[in-house]
Amino acid sequence: MTLPRMTPELAKQLSLAEQHEWFRRATSRRALLRGGLVGAGALAAGPALLGGTADAATGATGSATVSAPALAASLDYAPGSTVIPFGRHIAFGADPTSQMAVAWQVPTAVRNPFIRIGTSPVDLGERIDAEVRALTIPLSDVTSIDNVPASAPTAIDQYYLHATLRNLRPGETYFYAVGHDGYDVTRQTLGSNLGSFTTAPNRREPFTFTAFGDQGVTYDAVATENLVLAQQPAFHLVAGDICYAEAHGYGLLTDAFDPRIWDAYFNQIAPAASSVPWQMGVGNHEMEPWYSPDGYGGQFARFDFPTQNQTYYSFTYGNVAFISLDGNDLSYEMPANRGYTDGAQTAWLEKQLASIRTPDIDFVVVYFHYCAYSTCANNGSEGGIRDEWVPLFDQYGVDLVINGHNHIYERTDPIRGGSATSAAPIGSTVDPATQGTTYVVVGGAGESLHKFSVADSYEGSVDDITGIAAYINEASGEVPETVSWSRVRYTGYCILRIDSEPASHGGTSNLIVRGIDEYGNEIDRVVLARKAAG
Repeated sequence: MTLPRMTPELAKQLSLAEQHEWFRRATSRRALLRGGLVGAGALAAGPALLGGTADAATGATGSATVSAPALAASLDYAPGSTVIPFGRHIAFGADPTSQMAVAWQVPTAVRNPFIRIGTSPVDLGERIDAEVRALTIPLSDVTSIDNVPASAPTAIDQYYLHATLRNLRPGETYFYAVGHDGYDVTRQTLGSNLGSFTTAPNRREPFTFTAFGDQGVTYDAVATENLVLAQQPAFHLVAGDICYAEAHGYGLLTDAFDPRIWDAYFNQIAPAASSVPWQMGVGNHEMEPWYSPDGYGGQFARFDFPTQNQTYYSFTYGNVAFISLDGNDLSYEMPANRGYTDGAQTAWLEKQLASIRTPDIDFVVVYFHYCAYSTCANNGSEGGIRDEWVPLFDQYGVDLVINGHNHIYERTDPIRGGSATSAAPIGSTVDPATQGTTYVVVGGAGESLHKFSVADSYEGSVDDITGIAAYINEASGEVPETVSWSRVRYTGYCILRIDSEPASHGGTSNLIVRGIDEYGNEIDRVVLARKAAG
């Protein structure tokens, strides 16, 4: 069968799984196999539009991952002493009190990668083998975003190394260093190679976490990352659109794509992410059809999600439960992966919400990319989210929802049933149990800013406006709406800082939610208060 030429018009008609199948067929196996390195498109699926069937779920294993033995059998290696690890980043395992995943990169293949760990920086005796997950893509399928020709002659190869540390002690600080044959911990390498992290405590105690979305690789992104580090958070939430290697964000094979942007990104965040767990969520710019039918083979090679090969997950820290969701599954605006879980994610969400508020949990925080409620003129609100997830947030009393996608800061009044239940001006206290869910958009982490159709309103410059013209992305397109729930709006780079102050049984626990601009100034503050669990 002769394949049709891929055009933006054709790509928009195909699901992400169907686009991946087109790419797999269009790229010869000889081009995809390079010395045992399995590249983009190694999984087979035949979309109906191309003469077969396609199933996004078959990409769940991540087609571009390989094991270390497969690499060792056939690749040429540079001397290990000349290969320097870079881009370290950590994330919680399934249990943040006892598990931590450490990931890093090397610029070329290495033998026997490992991590050393200990409770003292001068005693890193325990050595744990690391897993190699490699990606490759033919150079002809790369759009050089910075307009500099790639140096690789035929393909771009990337080597991601991972080690999951288990049986750690709660609330303990550990030190670590990474290496491989020819590059180990020495007096000369320890200074630049030493990292540390602290596991979650197994008791109720105050803690701070931060969040943002839409970071990219820019000087403003460096500023917001440094701002995160200055808050000394226990961990950091990322609400999607991580580095913009997939430049256009539609999840199409015709979108510009340069995977080397990921290398720059991991180098950029390493000063913070090597010691603060970064809990990643995916956005529309993370859909990469080159690597797997579901578009996430690249992400599964780069990151360690708490639930293996699944972009949505949950975890608990202290008295707060967190749920990370994949809004691509429901988006009308960016539909390349719409429906790819066939309802499984929403069913999983309901089960999580029905059970996650245990006697030890005071608050439930949900974060994902697309905005449930936003008046930003660029992307508006996502109707798919409102249809499927917002009713569940209402039913199970979610306290706080954090989104990105719109490159601004915006906070709503508490909402239930699609309407604000009361006004929540800056500095106020909200009771989520009676007033509803607060929604915050914090997509100003570094990429070019978006805009509102009305004036900003933030701490020190309040301009309350009712009857704001906005829109919802629905199956039929952009549907206008007039809203009164937008309480705080700020056009600028920003992060979210949240302090959890748990109370003993019978007292009142607080989540203090603060918006902070690029220069460290507070632009918003609201307190969520609940009677302590127990």
